[in-house]
Amino acid sequence: MSPLSLKDRVVVVTGASRGVGAAVAVACAKEGAKLVLAAKTVEPDPRLPGTLLDTKRMVEAEGAEAEIVQFDARDAEQCDGVIRAAVARFGRVDVLVNNAGAIFWAPVADWPQKKFDLVFGVNVRASFALAHAAIPYMRKQGFGHILMMSPPIVTGGAVGKAPYLVSKLGMTLLAMAIDAEEKEHGIAAHALWPVAAIKTAATVNLGMGDDAQWRKVDILSEATVALLKRDPRACAFRAWLDEEVLAEEGVTDFTRYRCVPDVEPPPMSIELIDPGWGARMGRS
Repeated sequence: MSPLSLKDRVVVVTGASRGVGAAVAVACAKEGAKLVLAAKTVEPDPRLPGTLLDTKRMVEAEGAEAEIVQFDARDAEQCDGVIRAAVARFGRVDVLVNNAGAIFWAPVADWPQKKFDLVFGVNVRASFALAHAAIPYMRKQGFGHILMMSPPIVTGGAVGKAPYLVSKLGMTLLAMAIDAEEKEHGIAAHALWPVAAIKTAATVNLGMGDDAQWRKVDILSEATVALLKRDPRACAFRAWLDEEVLAEEGVTDFTRYRCVPDVEPPPMSIELIDPGWGARMGRS
């Protein structure tokens, strides 16, 4: 499939103040896209580095235009406001990257109800609200990509993190439905998930490994750009792993994404999430 250009495409990225969202925004800016950066953090937070203003500066350093929108992902009206802001500034919405996320891992009996509501509100409810707001504009222009940062369908591996994975799988199922329902309007939806854990402020702060177990965020941002440059009218829904997307682009050496140059991070229980991925990627 010949790649399309992202030049002048309007890309909305949530969770854009740091980590994966910031990296995706900068990668799209390098391709000439116009960015709408949405997140909660505008003022510096001593607990987590990165703000919307920081990402805006990085995007503009690539010569791209950027609009920032502070929003609470749990508020449906504010989710609508993100899309309205994109249209008000740039006149259209071509891409929605639902990256904003909340994470908490514990056995089911140890999940506080407030934590459950937070995770579901930020992950699946906001993804629904944002997609719901964006689809009418995408239909009107006959073009759109909606990307969920969510995994393939889980067949195992949920112990200790079931409610979190249910919320993320809700995002995947939304993408699956949107892709089928909106194909005639030129809208494609995808899910994307890393094979190995990604080093971000969240994974560091939550003690979810170390450099030897992580990859750089670039692997997800580059896989994202590769998906978004495909013609949505020619795409079929798939819950992608980052390695699979890049392999289709001819990238089979992933060593440059290691946080420790001579250590390959272990897969993040992918065989439980997606049986057979190893055989597809030549790992068995």
